[in-house]
Amino acid sequence: MAFNESDRLRFLKELHILDTEAEKHFDQITQLAADFYHVPIALISLVDEHRQWFKSKIGLDVYQTDRDIAFCSHALSEPELMLIPDARLDPRFRDNPLVTHDPKVVFYAGAVLRPDRMNPIGTLCIIDHSPRSYSLAEMRNLRFLADQLEELIRLYQIESQLEKAKLECVSSIRHDSHAHKKTSLSETNTTHDDE
Repeated sequence: MAFNESDRLRFLKELHILDTEAEKHFDQITQLAADFYHVPIALISLVDEHRQWFKSKIGLDVYQTDRDIAFCSHALSEPELMLIPDARLDPRFRDNPLVTHDPKVVFYAGAVLRPDRMNPIGTLCIIDHSPRSYSLAEMRNLRFLADQLEELIRLYQIESQLEKAKLECVSSIRHDSHAHKKTSLSETNTTHDDE
C-alpha cells in the first residue's frame, strides 16, 4: 500500500510519542498479544527515519533497532498485516542479523498502525523463535488489538494537543500580564514626571 514518506514522518513526529516513557495502557495491549498467541516477544514498534523504536516491549531488552534491518519497516507497505511463518526461508529476511543472531526472529506477524487512517507509523507485532503456521484469518485478533491501539494513539494525540494548547495559553497570559505591568509602570513614571 503506497504512502508518502515525508507525510508519514511528519505525522509521526506530530504525535509526540517517540522516546516517551513506558505506559500501562500500551503495555497491556502488548501483553495481551503475547498471551493470546503464546509468543515470547510482542512489541509496539514505531518507525522513524533511521530506526524502529519500541513504545512497548515484552521479551526484548533493547529499545530500538536500525530501520534497515527492521521487519516492521517492511510491514508499513502492507494494507493490514504482514505474516512471515519462517523468516529463515524468506529471501528478504534469511540473512537479516535479527534472524541469524539474537533475538533470532523466525516467526513474525505485524499489524500495521494507521491512527489517521492514512499514514503507517509502525506495527503491533508478535515474534517467536520457532516457525508458526497461522493463517491471515487466525491473525484477526492481532488486528483487533491493533485497532484498539490506533484508538489509544489518537487519544494520546488529542491529549498532547490539549497540553500544548494549555501551555501556549498560560504563556500568552503571562506575556500579557507582564506587558500590562510594564505599561502600568510606565504610566506611573509619566504621572510622577508631570508632577
